[in-house]
Amino acid sequence: MLNWVTILFYWVLMNKKIKPIMKTKLLLMLLVAVTLLAACKGKGSGDYEFISNKKGLSSAADSAAIADTSKVVSKLVKTAEINFKVKNVQQTSESIAALTKQYGGMVMHHKVQSSADQSRDVHISNDSIMRIAVFNTTADMTIKIPSDKLEDFMMKVSHMGIFVNINQMDIEDRSLDYLSDRLKLKDRQELVNQQKQGKIKIKNPNDVLSLKDDMVDAKIGNLKTDDEVKYSVLSLNFYQSDTILKENIANDDPSAYNIPLLQRLGLAFANGWEIFMDMLVGLINLWVFILAGIAIWMGYRFYRKRTHVINPPVA
Repeated sequence: MLNWVTILFYWVLMNKKIKPIMKTKLLLMLLVAVTLLAACKGKGSGDYEFISNKKGLSSAADSAAIADTSKVVSKLVKTAEINFKVKNVQQTSESIAALTKQYGGMVMHHKVQSSADQSRDVHISNDSIMRIAVFNTTADMTIKIPSDKLEDFMMKVSHMGIFVNINQMDIEDRSLDYLSDRLKLKDRQELVNQQKQGKIKIKNPNDVLSLKDDMVDAKIGNLKTDDEVKYSVLSLNFYQSDTILKENIANDDPSAYNIPLLQRLGLAFANGWEIFMDMLVGLINLWVFILAGIAIWMGYRFYRKRTHVINPPVA
């Protein structure tokens, strides 16, 4: 580029047909262009220093990149979702798991959940009750299935339900993203190889680590894309009608438990006799106080009689 600018500079300078004013303007324009080109090159060479370069290396790399762009590999990622109602959640879960294994897939997530919406207790006897509960049962499954068998698998799963609420499939085209990551990986690999061969000197060692980390991320990203292209993810959510469960259980209220009436009466007489005996024993334990009280009472009566004799009542 600089060679062409130099030739054009001398041609403008030596051409006598161009007027001096126009010649000055053209020379100023060429000078500005050379300054901008030098600034751009100086800015791009801050972190890397080119030691040596074989002839045609850059053009060969550009040609390879252009050739790679023409080899775009189709990378279609499929995802699907089905929401449907079934007769029995547990049996349907087992059937889907068996069908997944038959198609060469894998169950990644499986959850069956039952929750009681309403419940009522009916007393059958003093020690037992009947608990009536209404249960709602649902299931969630996440399945990885080979992409070429996804449509057939979805059709068979849909036939297991009473009716289908949602049945959808999305396809995402990641071909250009995959190609972009592959080209970036190739460019970084060439830069690292040139650094190992001594053709390029990277001034900051952290830049080398950053390049290698980017290469690892690009490789992992492409491997992840390959896996998502090969195996599609299917999300399943299914449920059944509410179930009414009747269960006889023991009464958990302690106050409801009691003994028969005749036994309770016998125990009452026995308890009364025991209370009487306890009181009698208690009175016997107080015999000293009883004797003292009797003595005081007799002394008081004797005193009253004596006072009555000495001072007879006046008629």
